Amino acid sequence: MSLPRFIQIHTLHTYPAALLNRDDAGLAKRLPLGNAVRTRISSQCLKRHWRVTDDQFSLSKLDVPMAIRSRGTLELISQRIQKNGITAALSQAAAEALRDAGLLDKGGKDKKGEDALKTGQAVLMGLPEIDYLVSRCTELAQTSPDEKTLKTNIISALKDEKKNIEAIKHGSGLESALFGRMVTSDILASRDASVSVAHAFTVHQAQVENDYFTVVDDLMQEAGELGSAGIFDTELASGLYYGYVVVDVPQLVENLEGIAAKDCFADGTPAERRELAGRVVQHLLHLIATVSPGAKRGSTAPFDWAKFMLVEAGDWQPRSLAGAFHDALPLEIKGNTDTIRQRAVTRITQEISAMDEAYGVPLARHFLALDAVEIAGAERANLTKLGEWASVIVRQGAC
Repeated sequence: MSLPRFIQIHTLHTYPAALLNRDDAGLAKRLPLGNAVRTRISSQCLKRHWRVTDDQFSLSKLDVPMAIRSRGTLELISQRIQKNGITAALSQAAAEALRDAGLLDKGGKDKKGEDALKTGQAVLMGLPEIDYLVSRCTELAQTSPDEKTLKTNIISALKDEKKNIEAIKHGSGLESALFGRMVTSDILASRDASVSVAHAFTVHQAQVENDYFTVVDDLMQEAGELGSAGIFDTELASGLYYGYVVVDVPQLVENLEGIAAKDCFADGTPAERRELAGRVVQHLLHLIATVSPGAKRGSTAPFDWAKFMLVEAGDWQPRSLAGAFHDALPLEIKGNTDTIRQRAVTRITQEISAMDEAYGVPLARHFLALDAVEIAGAERANLTKLGEWASVIVRQGAC
């Protein structure tokens, strides 16, 4: 039995004729790897869709406060202070004081009105942090006779607020506990990510096509016009994508429960302190397997569930299986009747066998697959069982 310090998740998803993730030119994102250029899906794109998905396994169903990522958070705080019965002028002054105190970057320092509250970049703030600052600023505004005094009082008070904000349970929000938060604020705390997400890429060379299409004007057509109302083109890509995610369980427990990562699996740490982390991992597995990214959803329906998912747990440092596809899979092999998906799984099993032989890593493994495949030392399970297994080993602290 070993500790489930790291949980590694490997997936294969199929997306035909889709524009899953665009670059600055509106083209499908690409990745040069080995002997071929591939299409890819950025980790930011994947995480964004997992964060905002609304279903029975969405992150918001975990009863943990979420967060807001925006350049307009100070404006939101100002509006909420005003709803508490504070004048618009004092509410604006309070938000400006938070900005001047270094709460968020001073992107609007030299601007006027609402623009003065826009930060230079979108910053992730937990709802409990926002609630606390709204409440604290409201209290100070009620005892401050003018804007100048209020600003002075807030800036002075915030020097002692950092510990209070850090003490709020789940203060920075669940997203921050999972994907981290890097801030330069003297008040907000940075948080190390407990979930690492790789860019997904096709296991074969890029398959892209320029899609030419027209828009028909219904009224013009009724009038006898045969021309279109517009001619456009966009790029579409098809492929089988390999995805890789790592969950650092001790870091996740630290971020969720406020206990040191080194004490996550200590004898004095009860399993109940890992209960929430177990449920988070269970939800995350479902999201990774079933949530699809994609632009142009209305015209491409880029929805897919994982055709293969391998979950590994153990105490060794994580390692990707992307090396299995450093040489792109041929789209066809003469005389081989296996599908490209079956050949991709074969590549993965070969990579696992080679790694196990070289390193002798004792990893616990469970997998799901649509095809009749076997993984050495791994137990087949459906997604429900896979999620339950991952949740249980986190709570028990053994796999």
